[in-house]
Amino acid sequence: MAVLTKDRNTAQRQGDEFNHPVAAAAHIFAGSLVVLDAARNAKPGLTATGLIALGRAEEAVDNTTGAAGDKTVQVRNGVFLFANDGSIARADLGGTAYIVDDQTVADTDGTGTRSAAGKIVDVDAAGVWIRIA
Repeated sequence: MAVLTKDRNTAQRQGDEFNHPVAAAAHIFAGSLVVLDAARNAKPGLTATGLIALGRAEEAVDNTTGAAGDKTVQVRNGVFLFANDGSIARADLGGTAYIVDDQTVADTDGTGTRSAAGKIVDVDAAGVWIRIA
């Protein structure tokens, strides 16, 4: 592109909500932890390496009979409450939480079997608050 020679109306997004193509045979529940797989399709969080945490599903999407990208899911990033597998304590604040499943996080990578979920920002009786950027 060339240098501007007049004003430009630059599009803007809030930056915390995006739509992503859903992986083949995936069923994502509203409120679940959503990840990107190696093909950059959205799927529910699970114990696996190489996943990228996206945030919380804002809607339920059932693509169990579809091919990758047949459906999309709206995902929001931010700070969300997920279940504690029992391993995360207040001493872990500021550390990394790791994905166990689409609603549970842990304080370790499970000896190299889990992907990072995000930063631990609080721990209370309800669970673990995770910042997913």
